[in-house]
Amino acid sequence: MYSSRKNKDNRKIYAGKNYQGNCRLLLCAYAGKAKGVFRNQNIKPLVGDNVEIAVLDEEHKKGNIEKILPRENELIRPAVANIDLALIIFAAAKPQPNFNLLDRFLVMMEYQNVPVAICFNKTDLVTEEELHAFADIYAACGYRTLYASAKEEKGVDALLELLKGKTAAVAGPSGVGKSSLVNRLQPNITMQTGEVSRKIERGRHTTRHSEIIPIGGDTYIMDTPGFSTLYIPGMEKEDLKGFYPEFRKWEPYCRFQGCNHISEPDCGVRQGLEEGSISLLRYENYKLLYEELKAVRKY
Repeated sequence: MYSSRKNKDNRKIYAGKNYQGNCRLLLCAYAGKAKGVFRNQNIKPLVGDNVEIAVLDEEHKKGNIEKILPRENELIRPAVANIDLALIIFAAAKPQPNFNLLDRFLVMMEYQNVPVAICFNKTDLVTEEELHAFADIYAACGYRTLYASAKEEKGVDALLELLKGKTAAVAGPSGVGKSSLVNRLQPNITMQTGEVSRKIERGRHTTRHSEIIPIGGDTYIMDTPGFSTLYIPGMEKEDLKGFYPEFRKWEPYCRFQGCNHISEPDCGVRQGLEEGSISLLRYENYKLLYEELKAVRKY
């Protein structure tokens, strides 16, 4: 978290990488609590917030958060703010990638208008043919797709180049090697890593809270806890199609305006599916999420 205090001229010194104004920027060195007014307004400080604090104890670096400055953006899960990029990490194997979960995350980022990139880790466990069989699906949709192996230290330079000058939230399911990759990106910080359960092929949570990690220059990553499920609140089923970028090319060929691409006749998107231009995997996940949103609205 970032902080602020008053200098000798009694001017506010704000802290926060992205805040623009007549201020100096400081990386937070204070531990503090939000004032009761935030709780009364149902406002919760998020990792990445730019804030003003009142210093209570200079020696022990303690203070109270008095004001949360305007956010450029805010994510629900992971609960972070003011990011330039969401980097989603999935394993190529062990555990096997859950593409329904990946598609949900991508929809969440499209919904919140946050640029996203996908990194497939543990590429040392699969052949190049196996990797591209699913990774190319997402590259064809327009998503930046990278490949890495934390074990073999491959793909780290490409990730550093992608992240340069940005504040990025790093997210992914448990057990995909997220903390191991973070350790490769910033060797001076060692995050706890875990193993994948052999019985259920699911990772154990090792990152239990979000935190900001500087990785050089004006580059920061927010390491966030792993997730196994995602819920998309506030979305209507009719809106869902707008968050699948590969649909846009084919929607002008739909017979009906407002086509949801489920069972309508003369659907351009289903035509693209039949011709192989739209992934069946992605389309089936779209239908599952559509029916889920339909049920939520019904009940």
